[in-house]
Amino acid sequence: MTFNSISFIFLFLPVVLILYGLLKGETKKLIVLLVMSLLFYAWGNPAYLLLLLFSIAFNYLTGLEIGEWRENGCEKRAKAAMIAAVCVNLLLLGYYKYTGFLLSIFHIKVKGPDLPIGISFFTFSVLSYVFDVYQKKTKPQRNILKFAVYVSFFPKISQGPIAEYRDLEDQLTGHPVTREQISDGSRLFLIGLFKKVLIADGLGSAMASVQALPQMASATAWLGMIFYSLQLFFDFAGYSDMAIAISEMLGFKIKKNFNYPYCSESMSDFWRRWHISLGAWFRDYVYIPMGGNRCSKKRQIWNLAVVWFLTGLWHGASWNFILWGLYHGALVLLDKFVVGKAFRKLPLAVRISVTTLLAFFGWIFFFTPTLGDAASWVAQMFGSAGLGFWNQTTTYYLRQNLLLLVLGFAFSGPFLGEKFESVTIGSSRLKKGIYLGSYTFLLLLCIADMISNSYSAFLYFKF
Repeated sequence: MTFNSISFIFLFLPVVLILYGLLKGETKKLIVLLVMSLLFYAWGNPAYLLLLLFSIAFNYLTGLEIGEWRENGCEKRAKAAMIAAVCVNLLLLGYYKYTGFLLSIFHIKVKGPDLPIGISFFTFSVLSYVFDVYQKKTKPQRNILKFAVYVSFFPKISQGPIAEYRDLEDQLTGHPVTREQISDGSRLFLIGLFKKVLIADGLGSAMASVQALPQMASATAWLGMIFYSLQLFFDFAGYSDMAIAISEMLGFKIKKNFNYPYCSESMSDFWRRWHISLGAWFRDYVYIPMGGNRCSKKRQIWNLAVVWFLTGLWHGASWNFILWGLYHGALVLLDKFVVGKAFRKLPLAVRISVTTLLAFFGWIFFFTPTLGDAASWVAQMFGSAGLGFWNQTTTYYLRQNLLLLVLGFAFSGPFLGEKFESVTIGSSRLKKGIYLGSYTFLLLLCIADMISNSYSAFLYFKF
């Protein structure tokens, strides 16, 4: 089940909100959240529900063990328990996500197991809990119901954002929900649905059509790169908006995961705006423990290289993702140690344009399955197909998708959203009417598109 399905919007979500609102008492509300979260997770493939339940039970008990050893002053045993938990979690993630890739390195052609939905996300969630307990940043959670809700919470289980345990710990006790939260959450959910259904899915159809071409003129290959870059942003940002919105309607506050990344002024700035929760996780649990910036320049470079290698590997089991991670790591290192000062002296429009182009170029490694395919796509961008820079096919795809491109670039920044809020947010009847009418119309457009077009999964489900 996904957020952009009719069954979720008109059946699952209303049932959750009604039960959650009617039942009184913290325990009853937590039981509703847990049962509905497990149902949500098991909807697509019930077989992997056992894996999720194992992760919940194992890490709950490990947290208690680490806490007990630390209270008794047995630091070595606490450290051993932490290391064992990390190994078990990473081995499970590695088995499901990287088996096929690792075997292929040794030219063993064996298909790896199917990837459980959300395993990359809930594994990082439980690891944040284990690390926080070991580092005494939080106390072990003794209420297994609360811990189970933290791990399986359905808005974030399948595609994030990756909520670190200490950010949700206090919110697991008491769940007041106000009218403002319901209103704000509903509005943000519609915005996310709009990004996914009306922009990302349309761009996805255009990109699929371009990818099916046997050869392309240079401009067509560039256009395909742009299609995918905008699609990926609106697909993932749309999901994140909906996840944060649903959480808010249930009384939970999850941090923003995107902050207009295609308005970034440098690659370092880009990674402060794109997939913020993943960057924060690697910063808190990998980069800083390795020494972060508080070490020699040589060590800083090594720390960043490790983080970016792991960031690429986290996204997928292929050389493409590893090279993508190293590509971004190299750009961040260049910005930090080589060209940063000079680059910041350039006009703002130039800095944003260059940064966006570099980010777009990197996504080629995402939508091509192999390094050879990526190289072939780049080569066609520079004329290797022998079809010239522009041809009738380029004109066709540009005309057919011009509105989507305009919407994509326009909504990649904050300007239109801020202008719309200035017109609709207020106490006057006119503003309230415009607000209600606009979002009702947006909902109807999304529903009509969902009914008329085939279902489209979120891109980050496969990560």
